[in-house]
Amino acid sequence: MSVRLAPKKTQSLLPTDILFQSDYWAHVKSRLGCRPVAFDILTPEPTSNPAQDNRGDVLVLLQPVGRDSLGAFVPQGPEHAPPGDHRGQYLEELSEALIRHLDPSVAFIRYDLPWESRYAGEMHAKSWSAFPEPRIREMRMNIGTRHWNLRKAEMDMTVASSLVVDISRPEEEILAGMKAKTRYNIGLARRKGVVVTPASMDKLPSFYDLYRQTAKRNGFPSCDYRHFAALFQAHALKSNTSELHFLLAGHESDLLAGAIVALSGSNAVFLHGASSTANRTFMGSYALHWAAMRLARSRGCTRYDMGAVSPGAAPDHPFYGLFRFKTGFGGTIELRSGSWDYPLNEDVYNAYRNADSLSRDSGL
Repeated sequence: MSVRLAPKKTQSLLPTDILFQSDYWAHVKSRLGCRPVAFDILTPEPTSNPAQDNRGDVLVLLQPVGRDSLGAFVPQGPEHAPPGDHRGQYLEELSEALIRHLDPSVAFIRYDLPWESRYAGEMHAKSWSAFPEPRIREMRMNIGTRHWNLRKAEMDMTVASSLVVDISRPEEEILAGMKAKTRYNIGLARRKGVVVTPASMDKLPSFYDLYRQTAKRNGFPSCDYRHFAALFQAHALKSNTSELHFLLAGHESDLLAGAIVALSGSNAVFLHGASSTANRTFMGSYALHWAAMRLARSRGCTRYDMGAVSPGAAPDHPFYGLFRFKTGFGGTIELRSGSWDYPLNEDVYNAYRNADSLSRDSGL
């Protein structure tokens, strides 16, 4: 197995259902201090037909780590997994190819793999509530590699367990696939007069206040305001590659909940959500997700990715509350491979990894 790469402009990234591998996402992250670079992934040897050489492409985000080093982050990429059980070999070859094109100060490459986990079938069949321990996963990933250098990251860049609802069906069928309580709460919100409306960026400060309430109430770390602003600023320049929708649920003069949903190809991604601590009996969050599904469906999407849940019904998992809420909308839990590292400078990498671990343990 061998990989060739050809640098390209991020504007030339291929259309994709993966928002985080789009030109739009490159512009979002460039506003947050990253330097995006892109590459075509080519066949090992050129053919007489250049169009057949291309095996997809990949967006890489270069970000400062430490004083004089960079980390190379691949958000939900590469998109396509190799055939058979050669994932580790492919990532090793891809890493070695990237090294030849990246700055020498890059200390590690981190892949946030969108590929289905190789344990997904067994986890669903046996109702496992957690992935196998990292040591076991690393042994399997490195089989067939030359350097045994692939490490499971302490934290996943994006969620490895996500609830996805099929919205290609008629609305009646989507509703029928939900739990009875969720359908009831959607109807209750309507009967109570909850209204979901599109909003512009000038409403972002109000949403951010709700977001901080939600983070504090649920004990998860919150993003800075600039992360949300970057989504809208980049969209103003790159609205032709992805769509960004900002929805607010309200009752009379009260703001109940909000959501930021991005559309890329046939996929809709629930990026950020927030809800008020008060007036929760109005079921604003239920009305909001149903409105977002209907909107995404009207724009041609077939999937609504609701984001993080626990892999299974595990009350001690930090995402169990999200599991209970989101599984009410039906859908299936997609179990992905998560984030994997390819270290190049062990000292810098270990310092970054330790900081990851401290951040996770302290809840920062």
